[in-house]
Amino acid sequence: MFVIGIDPGITGAICFLNNGQVIDVIDMPNMTDGKKNKKQVNASQIFNEINERIKNIKNSEKVYVVIEQVSAMPGQGVTSMFNFGQSFGVLKGICASMKLSMYLVRPVKWKKYFNLIKTEKEASRTKVIEIFPEISSKLSKKKDVNKADAILIASFFNNTYTKAD
Repeated sequence: MFVIGIDPGITGAICFLNNGQVIDVIDMPNMTDGKKNKKQVNASQIFNEINERIKNIKNSEKVYVVIEQVSAMPGQGVTSMFNFGQSFGVLKGICASMKLSMYLVRPVKWKKYFNLIKTEKEASRTKVIEIFPEISSKLSKKKDVNKADAILIASFFNNTYTKAD
């Protein structure tokens, strides 16, 4: 089973998991937008990154895209929530255009599975290094917590999804 786990948002990440093993994990491709150098997700690059990794997958093997289903949180500004929603919509559009099965998972669901409820964000990075010590070098920086989240999202789906189709 090939699973693509996505922590959405401009500073998010994308994980590529094949048969339970992390093949790669990357920061969310983004680019500057407008005069103020604001960032936005780079849809073309996201498409290319996914396409490059799935192009050799046989037709019989299904690709599953799992995106963290997030919503507005109190205290977040209108502009930041609009940008976040825009990024989420871009990801859904890419999956639809590539005809990839897409699943949404709420943060509380995958965090509960890994015993990360009410922990610091840094705890997900520690958890990934425990489960996948061979990729610890890809999570050496504090900002790599988004990569860790993407890995856990993919791993959660890989471990809990029962094939009904």
